[in-house]
Amino acid sequence: MASQRVPAGPRLSKSSYLFGLQCHRRLYLEVHSPELASETDEQLEARLEMGIQVGKLARECFPGGVLVDVEPVDIPGAVARTSRLIADPGAPAIFEGMFEFERVRVRVDILERASERTWRLIEVKSSTQVKDDHLDDVAIQAYVLAGAGILLERSELMRINNQYVYPGGELDLGQLFLRQDVIHEVAARQPDIPSRLAAMREMLTASSAPAIEPDHHCFEPYDCPFWDHCTQCKPARWVFYLPGGKRTFQELVSLGVQTIDKIPEGFRLSGIQRRVKDNVEWIGRGLKGALASVRYPVHHLDIETFMPAIPKYPNTWPYQTIPFQWSNHIVSGDGEMRHEEYLCTDARDPREEFALTLLKSIGREGTVCVYSGYEGRILRELGDAFPSLKPDLNRAVERFWDLLAVIRTHYYHPGFQGSFSIKSVLPAIVPVLGYDDLEIQEGGMASLQYYRMVFEVADDQEKARLRTALLKYCERDTLAMVELRKALMAKAASMTP
Repeated sequence: MASQRVPAGPRLSKSSYLFGLQCHRRLYLEVHSPELASETDEQLEARLEMGIQVGKLARECFPGGVLVDVEPVDIPGAVARTSRLIADPGAPAIFEGMFEFERVRVRVDILERASERTWRLIEVKSSTQVKDDHLDDVAIQAYVLAGAGILLERSELMRINNQYVYPGGELDLGQLFLRQDVIHEVAARQPDIPSRLAAMREMLTASSAPAIEPDHHCFEPYDCPFWDHCTQCKPARWVFYLPGGKRTFQELVSLGVQTIDKIPEGFRLSGIQRRVKDNVEWIGRGLKGALASVRYPVHHLDIETFMPAIPKYPNTWPYQTIPFQWSNHIVSGDGEMRHEEYLCTDARDPREEFALTLLKSIGREGTVCVYSGYEGRILRELGDAFPSLKPDLNRAVERFWDLLAVIRTHYYHPGFQGSFSIKSVLPAIVPVLGYDDLEIQEGGMASLQYYRMVFEVADDQEKARLRTALLKYCERDTLAMVELRKALMAKAASMTP
């Protein structure tokens, strides 16, 4: 490998370089104060694990490839092992090869031997599209490899092909993965890398983190784990929390406005933004009529789904939304309520049974109360998958009544704090009912735990525990809709004519 000019400053990794591109403050805290980061949540861990699984599967496209299976902390050992494999013509590909140049180290997902002298750099992503941060990822790897004396013929991104329909049996890896040469995009980034690295190193020598204000960049392209730390002194009514996105926030900051209460009267606000600013309970005149439009029996329906990156069932594709659970609280005209539910508890395709049991539960009479248009989309997709059920599923969707749309149009409570998520709306309107007592408290976690239950967990006791947690969560969602509708009817009835 080529001789190296060793710059001053701390070693950087591929990840730390990408963090530095997002925000110098984040990089500083990652290096000097990692203990200030919030704990990694289970959903992020699940996404990381999914990426690892996709990466391992991608290796099967390169028979004879050799894994650099040196302990992660043994950087010199990994570099030395990689060097030996580079020199070994019997290694057609190297997995997780470690390279270092100018105190920057990278692990390369796949380095494929193209000829006696040239190589192909292949970065594996579980994404279905090429993103700017993916190109930056490959660019820093190519920079280090060039410095380490590796001649690249191609720089590639290997990603998931969501047009691949899995027929069953063995996966066709040639169809599941797409390989895209991005060498020109990577080359265009090379001239900026030395100055960027120098700026990061200089920043890291400072006695304190750079004073960079938190805003939307904290979530682009990655959620920053230091958000809670960097925003701990922000007021509860900080303008960042006003609905409306980046542009509205930037306009207010440019005017020197820090809190929602200080927004000038002449500043243009949407109806929802105005209600957030006013910070008082608001009941629209149309609420009573909207609530009275339901027909009994009223079904309160919630659906849970998961989206496997690697398709699990015949005639499905990567990241297809697969419903596995529903809950239905049914309220009759005299106020009597009963609950019905479904949860697939094994690894078979749940969709047809899901649809049949749901159609039986909701029958042909009454309004079906949902919270957002998500359930309607799921049922329409089920109709496409099972044409014989499509007429009944479409008729069911025609009965849907969206409680979220009713609340957004006709009601606001200061407790929402600008959010109309049911997790924000419920405690504001029905404070005695919430999610804090549940093991699973939101849909992303439900998807994760379902996947674990049917594909990973072998212990029957653990499976039973997860089953109970999933049922309780989905049941709480539909009970929440019952109680929200009841509380809103009481508020509408109390309005003066």
